[in-house]
Parts: sequence; C-alpha cells; structure tokens
Amino acid sequence: MPRGWLSAAVLAAAIALPTAALRAQALGSATAPAVPLPESRLAIRNGGRWLTWWTAAGAPDSWPAPRPEVADSIIWHPGAPGVDWGEFVVAGSGEAWRTRVIVARLDPSRLRFRLDTAFARPLRADWSLARVPGAAAAAFNAGQFLEAMPWGWVVLDGHEFLPPGSGPLATTIAIDSTGAVHWISADSLTRARPSRIAWAFQSYPALLDDGTVPVPLRAADRGVDVAHRDARLALGRLRDGRLLVVLTRFDALGETLGFVPFGLTVPEMAALMGALGCRDAVLLDGGISAQLFVRDAAGIAHAWRGVRKVPLALVAISR
Repeated sequence: MPRGWLSAAVLAAAIALPTAALRAQALGSATAPAVPLPESRLAIRNGGRWLTWWTAAGAPDSWPAPRPEVADSIIWHPGAPGVDWGEFVVAGSGEAWRTRVIVARLDPSRLRFRLDTAFARPLRADWSLARVPGAAAAAFNAGQFLEAMPWGWVVLDGHEFLPPGSGPLATTIAIDSTGAVHWISADSLTRARPSRIAWAFQSYPALLDDGTVPVPLRAADRGVDVAHRDARLALGRLRDGRLLVVLTRFDALGETLGFVPFGLTVPEMAALMGALGCRDAVLLDGGISAQLFVRDAAGIAHAWRGVRKVPLALVAISR
C-alpha cells in the first residue's frame, strides 16, 4: 500500500474526474470539417543527411507496421534480464528541432511489475528515481497526476486504491496475479473490470488503438491540444507483447539541458510510437515529471531524471 498518509477528504478529491481535460478530448467528431494539424515534420539522420519520415500534412491515420528508417536506427544495448534500451535523435519543428529519444523494451515474460508510491507531509507527491529499489531492472513514472494524486483507477497489490476514471481517450494498464499485462480501453473497462488484478493504473490520452491514431489527434478542432510542445513520456505495446517505454529529451545543447520541457506535440508522439512498431500506446505524465531508469547488463544504472516528484511509478524486476 502507499507510503505516507492519506485522509478521506484527500481521497475524495483525488477520485474526481478531471472534467476539463477529458471533456475537451470528447469534443469534435470524425464527420465534422477538420482544421488541419499545425505544420510540422519529423526527420531522422540517414546516411549523413536528415530524412523526413513524417509530416503533419501527410500524417497517416494508422500504423500497421514500424517504419524501418526509424525503428532500425536504434542501436540496442542489453539491460538486466528482460530489458534492452537505446537512443536516437529526431529533428522536429520549432523547439523540437533536436530531440533525443530514449527507448526501453520490457519483456513481461521475464519481468515482474509492481507499482510504487510515495507521499510526504503535508500531502505532496514524493516519488523519484532516488527511490528505485536496488533490484529494479527498469522504472518510470506511471499515469497522469491530479496535483499530488494519481488520476483514475489505481490498484496496489490487489487492493483498489482509487476507483476508475472515465474519458474517451483513457487507457488502463493492468497486471494480473500471473504477471500478464492487460491493455484495456475506456469502453472495455466501463463494461467490466478484469478479475485477479494485482496492479493497475490509468492514463490519457491514447496515442494508438490497435495501430490506429484516435480521431481527436488527427485535426486541430477535436478537443486535444495538438500544438503544445513538451518533453514526453509514453508507454506502448509492441505486436509481440513486449512493452516499449519512450522518453523524449531536449537535445539542442546536448544532455546538459535535457530536462527542459521542450519537445514533440501529441500527434508527433503518436507518430513516433507508430513508427517504432507499437500496436497500442498512451501518454504518461511528461514535462518536468518525466523520468526513466534502466539497469544495464553489467548492473550499471542509467537514469534520466525529472525535476518534479510524482505519486506513482511502475517498477520492473527481473524474474
């Protein structure tokens, strides 16, 4: 169960739906006249030159397969059993003109997942990579946050900590008692909650649903802010069942200012996850909250730290 303390009043406030954010995501429809996405592009270094592989004007509605020029550009490093990781750089528009992308692949058949929480008095989120246990193979902040609390459904070691939230682009990640990872859409969770769940959290907005880019991410008039740029953190599911954690960092001045919250838009992040081969994907809290830890095969820790502490993280431990 969570560290620290929580009052009944705080819990009641925390389970309230962030209506402004999720109601906005519901606006617009596939049949309404579309306002085009803001002009932008993504390119990757290829043979000594920058090769543009995505533009807002030509953005596909679905990603049935990875883009080789993107997915094959990663040099993978072996991590702890069940983990490998790599990095590459994309050239984007505006302040995203140089963005470093850190990717970690997690194999659920070789890892055990658990959620971790930390709170301090007065009530404030208190989890950071400094709390990663020594046995961890990987860890990252999970879900979206409502001030000091996680948003949406949270299950900790089989006990419901917070009830489900709702919204058209909400996604649930649930781990059952066998260690299997379940990817659950908002509609599916509304119809029935899965049984024997040990750990669960929700996040939004969905970036991919069975390879398809959600309609609100395809135009500028459908309720999602498609122009805002930020450091991003996303979780995806590959077609072979492995999970892909993707963190972006500002790279115009090298790693020194990597924590600066400049980066990709939401549609660009959907494109990146699709190009990397994800079948499903969802954003996690980004900006100065985004943080990722990976342990390599030699046991050396690699940490991309966030500036802000968070209330919830997903920790992976090799079986």
